[in-house]
Amino acid sequence: MAEAKSSKKKQRRSVPNGQLHVQATFNNTIVTFADSKGNALTASSAGACGFRGSKKGTAYAAQIAAEKAAEAAKSGYGLRTVDVFVKGVGLGRDAAIRALSTFDITVNSIKDVTGVPHGGVRPRKARRA
Repeated sequence: MAEAKSSKKKQRRSVPNGQLHVQATFNNTIVTFADSKGNALTASSAGACGFRGSKKGTAYAAQIAAEKAAEAAKSGYGLRTVDVFVKGVGLGRDAAIRALSTFDITVNSIKDVTGVPHGGVRPRKARRA
């Protein structure tokens, strides 16, 4: 019979300052807390919070998703200050950042990292005369 291995409970590391990544599309809002190097700690989205269909793209859904992720980051990792990176054009851009104030997480900076096309899409072929 094999010996039972004694397993220690994994110690969660303390991350006092990190990053908040908000991806706000028209259909959903994804909120991710990361450490200062960019390694993800916790994440949540409007769809994961139970919103379905067109309600996923609302500002309220983004607020609930941010609160859920912030609660996990605050209690699990002791996060206190964040640099915010916002990507996309959805309604949840501002709502996700405002939700942090209820958890006493200080925002150091807010940066927009939305992608900008350099050349655009390929044009249609020329019409035959």
